[in-house]
Amino acid sequence: MGAECCGQREVQSPGPDVPGAERLWQVKQLQLAAVAAVLLGAGWLIGLGGAEYVGVGFELAAAVAGAATFVPESLRNLVRRRVGVGTLMTIAAIGAVALGQIAEAAMLGVLFSIAEGLEHYAIARTRRGLRALLGLVPPTASVLRDGSEVRVSPDDLVVGDRMLLRPGERAATDGVIRSGRTSLDLSAITGESVPVEAGPGDSVHAGAINGGGAVEVDVSAPASDSSLARIVHIVEEAQDRKGRGQRLADRIASPLVPGIMVLAVLIAALGVVLGEPLVWIERALVVLVAASPCALAISVPLTVVAAVGAASRTGALVKGGAALEELGRIGTVAVDKTGTLTRNKPRVVEIVPANGTTDTEVLAVAVALEARSEHPLARAILDATDGVPAVADEVTAIPGRGLHGQLNGSQLRLGKPGWITPGQLASEVERLQQDGATVVLVERDDVLLGAIAVRDDLRDEAVETVQQMRGLGIDTAMLTGDNTRTATALARQAGISAVHAELLPEDKARLLSSLSNGRKIAMVGDGVNDAPALATADVGIAMGAMGTDVAIETADVALMGEDLRHLPQLLAHARHARNVMLQNVGLSLAIITALIPLAAFGVLGLAAVVFVHELAEVLVIGNAIRAARARPLPEVAAVQPVVVGKPTNRGNDDGCCDAC
Repeated sequence: MGAECCGQREVQSPGPDVPGAERLWQVKQLQLAAVAAVLLGAGWLIGLGGAEYVGVGFELAAAVAGAATFVPESLRNLVRRRVGVGTLMTIAAIGAVALGQIAEAAMLGVLFSIAEGLEHYAIARTRRGLRALLGLVPPTASVLRDGSEVRVSPDDLVVGDRMLLRPGERAATDGVIRSGRTSLDLSAITGESVPVEAGPGDSVHAGAINGGGAVEVDVSAPASDSSLARIVHIVEEAQDRKGRGQRLADRIASPLVPGIMVLAVLIAALGVVLGEPLVWIERALVVLVAASPCALAISVPLTVVAAVGAASRTGALVKGGAALEELGRIGTVAVDKTGTLTRNKPRVVEIVPANGTTDTEVLAVAVALEARSEHPLARAILDATDGVPAVADEVTAIPGRGLHGQLNGSQLRLGKPGWITPGQLASEVERLQQDGATVVLVERDDVLLGAIAVRDDLRDEAVETVQQMRGLGIDTAMLTGDNTRTATALARQAGISAVHAELLPEDKARLLSSLSNGRKIAMVGDGVNDAPALATADVGIAMGAMGTDVAIETADVALMGEDLRHLPQLLAHARHARNVMLQNVGLSLAIITALIPLAAFGVLGLAAVVFVHELAEVLVIGNAIRAARARPLPEVAAVQPVVVGKPTNRGNDDGCCDAC
């Protein structure tokens, strides 16, 4: 532990060869502590038998064995002019031996080594769960090369290889299905229990289990750079990032160590003045141990390691202690509509013709304008027609309004009501919008042809998610570029308490401060379109970010799966972890505050202080491990939403065509 207890060492990720990474009895510090305890017990028994000098020799050997876990590192840190907790323990151990309290010095070494060993084991245990994700990659993969099937190591896969994935097998790396249809089990990666149907053109992520028929998959990334490998790498880096609580512990511990040494010198000097130098020197040594801030220094980092690692195993990437702490303080969550509250699979639900036209004619004109668009709602319009569509010429997007172009000498327009006058369809447009659909109007040569209603249905779990967040005392608001009626209808279905519609991306970012009401606010979006709001929020959460580099790298938190229920689970988990941090910091400071005066005035001796202090450290470690446990969510009844205000901004419709 030594100086590193005061934040002078980054917690390293134990690999398979690191002692303590597998079994408790393999931890080096605990092995030495056991040896020291046996020697100390033998010395005590031999001393009782009358061989006093032999017993002292065993006790001295016990002190050396116990001190071997921290004295060498402390001396190396002294050479580097770094003073830490190990320095205090080293001085106390040497001083105790010099004063003839060899048994007490040995006890200090035993208990300190046990606490240090438990810390290393606890870190290894939580990291081991994260590294186990890489165990989802099979040892070999079937590849079709030169017309034959061969088995190769995942490390030998190259981009362009074609993997053969049979039923029940796991994908060795990322790829795209070339042929065949199947269902993919992603539960170990994203935490979602429902298999995902997949066919040609769909992505397959490393670690996914093929639950259906055999498929051929074109490799899109080497195993070392697969989505699974990136997740592990990012979370391991995130676990080492310091949150506010961790920095607070560092700020307290760093000046505390030299302050304790100064206090010990003053206590020893007081003994000289009072004429009892040996008594007060002994008390000074006890104060060094009593005021050791080791429990304080490890309290938050160990909690972060446990909590972040546990979150990653349920499909949530938390980018370090700072993000974890902020998540634990969230009081308001703002959510994007399209792709977050909705399924992001829009479909045409109704076509309303006008002026003697037909559904087919209205749809044909809309398809001609949207033919080259990749927007989700444009795709919905294209999917609603059969055959090869005609393509309009000179198609131009009018930001915030719609599209216009030419076809066979006619001028075509498609856009939102207001840019195109709904005329005789005004009541129909209002009805469709109140039903939660996004409506676009189609016009040819200034004659209204009809309206097309497209709806992106609410996720099945959206209502339950909003209720669970309400049970956590967290307010929910919807921010969307869609029109007010559509947004209101979806909010009513979901139980959202506040709706802000017709917003530009920058409008969403500006609204966050007023929505928070002085509380911490999180923004949940797709990680790309909502970038300004994600960056402005106290915590930006990217939804459905599995395999998406931009979302994983830019967001503070990335939910890898598509199940929205992971959001309240993560918020409850972070809140629990933050409470554990505060408990650990409070306990550590209370122990130090109580032990210093008791040690300074001789109420407690070295052995008692060592026992109490190291017991407190064990309690802090055990409490930190609790941060890895899942917390049950409250069950609450649904309530009707209240739509707050009428937005004044009219901007890009995140549920409409490209230009809407």
